[in-house]
Amino acid sequence: MSIQFRQAVLSDVDALVALEARCFDSDRLSRRSFKRFCQPGPHRLRALFIDDTIAGYSLILLRRGTSLARLYSLALAPERRGQGLAQRLLQDAEECAAALDSVYLRLEVRTDNEAAIALYQRCGYQRFGQVADYYDDGCDALRYEKRLTSLVRSSALNAPKYYRQTTEFTCGPASLMMAMHALRPTTPMDRRNELQLWREATTIFMTSGHGGCSPQGLALAALRRHFQVLMYINDSGTPFIDSVRDPHKREVIQLVHDDFLDQLQDYPDTLTTCHLDNATFSEALDRHNHLVALISTWSLNRNRAPHWVYIHRSDRNYVYIHDPDTEEQAGQSEAEFVHVPIAIDRFVGMASFGKRRLRCLLAIENVDSP
Repeated sequence: MSIQFRQAVLSDVDALVALEARCFDSDRLSRRSFKRFCQPGPHRLRALFIDDTIAGYSLILLRRGTSLARLYSLALAPERRGQGLAQRLLQDAEECAAALDSVYLRLEVRTDNEAAIALYQRCGYQRFGQVADYYDDGCDALRYEKRLTSLVRSSALNAPKYYRQTTEFTCGPASLMMAMHALRPTTPMDRRNELQLWREATTIFMTSGHGGCSPQGLALAALRRHFQVLMYINDSGTPFIDSVRDPHKREVIQLVHDDFLDQLQDYPDTLTTCHLDNATFSEALDRHNHLVALISTWSLNRNRAPHWVYIHRSDRNYVYIHDPDTEEQAGQSEAEFVHVPIAIDRFVGMASFGKRRLRCLLAIENVDSP
């Protein structure tokens, strides 16, 4: 019996569709999906061949711009089970993910799939969550994670509570809520507080639709709630105004910004204007445990938009973020937005926005922190 693993190609699609029908009663990958995953992209579809016949596959999804991979599906022909091949499929998927610089591999599994759960636990996966009504038939899912390298030590199991933004313009409030809740668990993490924070921190307008939140507005919102805030920013100008052409909207944004600055004069130790180069970034990451950071989404989804994320941990090689974004692409799940590892150099590259390359970090601490 000859065994071979390789990347699936378009000529394998018929066999993969037939295998999918034999392995799953619901939540099946379509022919169209198999064709897409055979093409280049942030994914890897690995096929197991036994004597030149497809007997199984694994599908890995890669979170663009990060060091995170997710095992979306793993299938093995019924007649090939019980021979140790599922573990070999899983090992091949892990090796593939590690070769692509992923440091974690995550997955979901049905709560009633005892054989798969036993396999993952035997292979070193740790459970870090459960999702109700995850599958088409209403079955819950368990979430598991495995570290693929000794370069990382932390785990999603010990990460702060996650909050997913409920509108396209409240990434800043969602990130700030997560930081404040981690420091002070009595801080509510709900839609009411999300929208209240947005009303306090919004720039009113953006390129289109509702405005996002400025660094100064978010800082003030935290200060009003008696948190200590240190704002690292490299530009004293009006944030995001260059993205708006309408003179009336620009005037409103400028008025809002000027008011924020006037209010910040009551907190003279909050603002630090500095270059925010790689060294300063690293120093801030070492010094603070809870940071709200401005990034451009280009590295994550190829859209040029300002976006706020919550950094809750960093080490010598990676920062770990909670990304409150709601724009899931095909096949993504919340597991790809929680405790996301990003190489520090890569994060520094994405942590700026606009023509003026605005950089900002908001360090949030309790008032009694040293």
